[in-house]
Amino acid sequence: MGYEIERELPGFRWYALSTRSRQEKTVASMLEALRVQYFLPWSSEVRQWSERRQRVRVPLFQGYLFVHSNLARDRTLEILRAPGAARFVGNNSGPLPIPDAQIDRIRQVINCGIECPVEPQHGEGDRVCIVRGPLSGIEGTLVRTSSTIRMLIAIEIIHQALAVNVSTRDIEIVSRNAERPPEIPWPYSLDHAEGIEAQSK
Repeated sequence: MGYEIERELPGFRWYALSTRSRQEKTVASMLEALRVQYFLPWSSEVRQWSERRQRVRVPLFQGYLFVHSNLARDRTLEILRAPGAARFVGNNSGPLPIPDAQIDRIRQVINCGIECPVEPQHGEGDRVCIVRGPLSGIEGTLVRTSSTIRMLIAIEIIHQALAVNVSTRDIEIVSRNAERPPEIPWPYSLDHAEGIEAQSK
């Protein structure tokens, strides 16, 4: 699940590290070799091959693992040079640390053995598209009530809309609500980090 360091290190925080497709385990192995503390939670799912069904082990958050670091420049370069590593996740201010409590909650759920599918966070007003079922391909605007999630299919000229109950598993985001805070991937890739290092010499 992760390479652990028992002692608490001042200034160290958890960060999300994006990986290339299906490279989570490769990156984790390299981080362990570098003695970098990381957390790669796993889940299991049933997959169908021809007439055979098998339960396989997969990363819980596909395309991501979590790194415990102070993001010192030399350490950051080592992490980003790991085969399969892509970039740290954040916004236009830089990599965003993850509260320890969030990592602890994930650990607690996994240790309890509770089945917990990962679902994307959809927000009020997001433009979404249904990707499964009889309504596949239909787009609308997401709204929430106290107990349900609905997609509005608008007839804009008469200012009315159909409200269809949907599951977050069956929709994908087309565009975010412009009034929500932007989620900008911070471009701290290997090229960016090496450019900073070159300028400092």
